[in-house]
Amino acid sequence: MKKRSSYWLLSPYLRLQRRHISWGFFWVLIYSAFWPVLATLAGQVSRYLGTDLMMLIQISLWGALAYILQGIAQYGQNTSMAKVAVSIGFDLRQRVYAHLLRLGPAYFAETPIGDLSYRLTGDIDRVSITINNMLHQFLPSVLQLIVVLGNLVYLNWRLTIAVFLIAPLIAVLVGWFGEQVQNQSRRSQNQIADLSSAVTEDFSGIRLIQAFAAEEFTLSRFMNKAEANRQAKYQTERWLAIQHPVLSVIQVSGILLVLVLAGWQVTTGNLSMPGLISYFTSIAMLIDPISRVTSNYSELKQCEASVDRIFELLAVPPTILEKPNAQTLPAITGHIQYQDVSFGYVPDQPVLKHFNLDVKPGEMIALVGTSGAGKSTIASLLMRFYDIQAGSISIDNIDIRDVTLPSLRRQIGTVPQDTVLFSATVAENIAFGQPDFDIAAVEAAAKIANAHQFISQLSQGYHTWVGERGTNFSGGQRQRIAIARAVFLNPRILVLDEATSALDSESEALVQEALERIMLDRTVFIIAHRLATVRKANRILVVENGQVIESGSHSELLKLTNGRYASFHAQQFR
Repeated sequence: MKKRSSYWLLSPYLRLQRRHISWGFFWVLIYSAFWPVLATLAGQVSRYLGTDLMMLIQISLWGALAYILQGIAQYGQNTSMAKVAVSIGFDLRQRVYAHLLRLGPAYFAETPIGDLSYRLTGDIDRVSITINNMLHQFLPSVLQLIVVLGNLVYLNWRLTIAVFLIAPLIAVLVGWFGEQVQNQSRRSQNQIADLSSAVTEDFSGIRLIQAFAAEEFTLSRFMNKAEANRQAKYQTERWLAIQHPVLSVIQVSGILLVLVLAGWQVTTGNLSMPGLISYFTSIAMLIDPISRVTSNYSELKQCEASVDRIFELLAVPPTILEKPNAQTLPAITGHIQYQDVSFGYVPDQPVLKHFNLDVKPGEMIALVGTSGAGKSTIASLLMRFYDIQAGSISIDNIDIRDVTLPSLRRQIGTVPQDTVLFSATVAENIAFGQPDFDIAAVEAAAKIANAHQFISQLSQGYHTWVGERGTNFSGGQRQRIAIARAVFLNPRILVLDEATSALDSESEALVQEALERIMLDRTVFIIAHRLATVRKANRILVVENGQVIESGSHSELLKLTNGRYASFHAQQFR
């Protein structure tokens, strides 16, 4: 069974633009209708050539008027169709980006970011350009072929039979070449996506590359991918290079055949000289649209790979879904309950097994343990980055699966170990996600986070532009901006995930002071390897293999004989 063309997936977007497409069709019809008129006028010139100057002037004026009107129609068709193409590109990009924002962290952990970036930019741009070419080149060319061929039948049906004998051969060859180009283009698109992913990854880790003197190694790896892309693109261009001369030879051979037959009809008196001029003017009008149709068809087949790649993204289902009747989470006190929770990132490999935890409002809970024990997973499940496989998690006795995701996450502030800052002002980073914010509230959050002093000393204060990923700030400064961001919305629950582990002593002291300030009157989860940051917690939970094996205050856990917490403490403060 023949595979259905990927372009039918674009039909909903085309329907949205039907008004502009209708106007474009209107102008295309007017534009195409002038071709027989121009061919007829060309034939009439030969009738009066050297005999009637006034009639020649009149015909020339009519021809000039026809060209002007055709130019106006062409402008109308091009602007209408261009609007359709750019609007479809915009709609596609918006929908794909919105869809990606709904996918969970697991998807982004497994998918190269460079590939996603290329699909959002290069692939969608290619689709938009191809749609534009199809609508304002391919469609007018097809209509021009139909109108001109109809005029050829009207002028001399016997000669036109020869034209129709050649047309199927051209159509078959165009289709065959198009399939070859499509296969090579799909391979080329995948290669360029791999190349884009490699560039993103390498430049993100440029400090590591230079620190290990791995420039030559990285360049070699990049060149291997670039060579694979070069080979794929070259194969595509080879097929295109073969296609054009083969089709040109067939077209020229057909024109020569028609020329011989026309000459024979003129000698037998079956065709007049004006008729011959009109006929061959019409034949000349076929060459350009045939060339454009051939070129556009090849482009269409190349673009099909991009359409496939775009809709592959849209076909990825979100793993975290709101219930149809999900309610807005009301203002909370911060009472959190994990009841018999089981969860695993991979089926049959649980990270948490029948996990239970009851956290009172305003309580500070510290989670300690070895890497992979499940500490960060506990916090990730609270924010519904993943859904549990069994049990329930509730806040103030409301199951978190029964509320909308924004209303849940806006009441939970988080300060991660690896702070991410965006290309925006300092104020916009602190008030992230809030387009209309009060600068006074931003400053208040920064003061709580011990960030106001250094921000005030910046060249433009809170309006200073933060570079990509905030590399123009120190680790301690980035972390204090992250703390200000976490408290800006005054959340009742706070998650601190290794918030001071990557800082020097001076920065850690400033950040720790800020953390102690923001933890007041909030329910707090502290995830830490460094035990110095958890001593003031109301309860310290030692987590191993998804289970709480010890629970108590700092002093209580140190008293346990052969306890795991006591062992960790001895190792760090020996």
